[in-house]
Amino acid sequence: MAMIRRRSLSLYYISLSIFAACLPIFVNCDDNLNRTSSTPINRDLYHSSGDLMEMIKNLVNRHPDKLSMETIEAGNKGYNAEIRVVTYCHRRKDSDDRSKIRVLLSFGQHGRELITTELALRILSILSEEQFLPNMNPVSLNSTLDELVIKVVPMENLNGRKLVEEGDLCERRNGRGVDLNRNWSVDWGKKEKDYDPYEENPGTAPFSEPESQIMRKLALSFDPHIWVNVHSGMEALFMPYDHKNTTPDGLPSQRMRRLLEQLNKIHCQKRCMIGSGGGSVGYLAHGTATDYMFNVVRVPMSFTFEIYGDSAASSKDCFKMFNPTDHSTFNRVLNDWSAAFLTIFKFGPHYLDELRAKASAANGDKRVSIDEYLDGYLMQRTQKDGKKLEVLDIGMQEIRTYFRLFLLSSVLLMFMFCSRISKNKYSRPTTPCEC
Repeated sequence: MAMIRRRSLSLYYISLSIFAACLPIFVNCDDNLNRTSSTPINRDLYHSSGDLMEMIKNLVNRHPDKLSMETIEAGNKGYNAEIRVVTYCHRRKDSDDRSKIRVLLSFGQHGRELITTELALRILSILSEEQFLPNMNPVSLNSTLDELVIKVVPMENLNGRKLVEEGDLCERRNGRGVDLNRNWSVDWGKKEKDYDPYEENPGTAPFSEPESQIMRKLALSFDPHIWVNVHSGMEALFMPYDHKNTTPDGLPSQRMRRLLEQLNKIHCQKRCMIGSGGGSVGYLAHGTATDYMFNVVRVPMSFTFEIYGDSAASSKDCFKMFNPTDHSTFNRVLNDWSAAFLTIFKFGPHYLDELRAKASAANGDKRVSIDEYLDGYLMQRTQKDGKKLEVLDIGMQEIRTYFRLFLLSSVLLMFMFCSRISKNKYSRPTTPCEC
């Protein structure tokens, strides 16, 4: 019996050893299966982040009469970010003309959505007249663009994009794991039942991330009439709101919807979803850029565009889900959506005509916090002085504190002055009448 027990024990240890030796093989097989099921980045279609930004830089250098570029940097708690902003104006010397329609476009807010940054490059190439769309009339286009100043952010989330290029093809967050489209202040931090911390981490506070800080200050100083945040994952034309299942009331909402319906008919062949992000997508999103632009910056036409999605792709095959993988689809997406933006440039001012008078009247009533006012004011002053544009977080708290103390002391001094005048008035001695 002891001999049988020893033999059984020996067989058990031998089996355990064989299983332990084979375990890495099974794991590697599983890893290989996962790797082969994911579509890699097609380097024949897509530029690396470095190459794309270098191409845009060279494009700007070739067209200094129309294009200019600035690099804005910010950082906190050891994390640094930079965003490059390209400004287009048909005659660059008129880029500060506040009578023109101002358009702000952002691409690449989520790292895995490479197609959006390629669209930014294509639009800039068309604006500089190095590329042309079929049936495009350059004379008519130039007449349209003469009334606009367009700021393009080609790659809002450079740090997140680098993580994607290093192999994390499903990464949408920034370099320290925060979703930049949940880091804005409107309805920030609320979590739905299906909240996914990996996908939707809103950060430790509104504007905790340098990228969001830069975009907020850019928006406040530029004060656009039209804002478009460009994403991929589906085909849709969204307007506010993202954080609730409704659209705004009044004329701005009607004008936004009419423009989106026109885009859907001309460029989407009516296949694009239209409406509020919160009401159309199937889930609510809190702390988004577009809701902030509409509610706080008061941009009368605020949109989120979703330019491509492969609904048949596996949820683990992120590159294929969010980006075209073949040459034909790639070019179709870029051509169709470039044309859609040219339609916005052409008809957007028309839809704004009825809104501009009301927007001008409301400008004096545009209420922002002291923090937002200081951020926008300091950035605008830096631009006018022509110095290198940097967003300084160090010392900003002190500046805000001194500003509040100044306001408080001014009120107190005014109160004391008025009190003194009132006291002197009623304590003045009366003189006898000499009549």
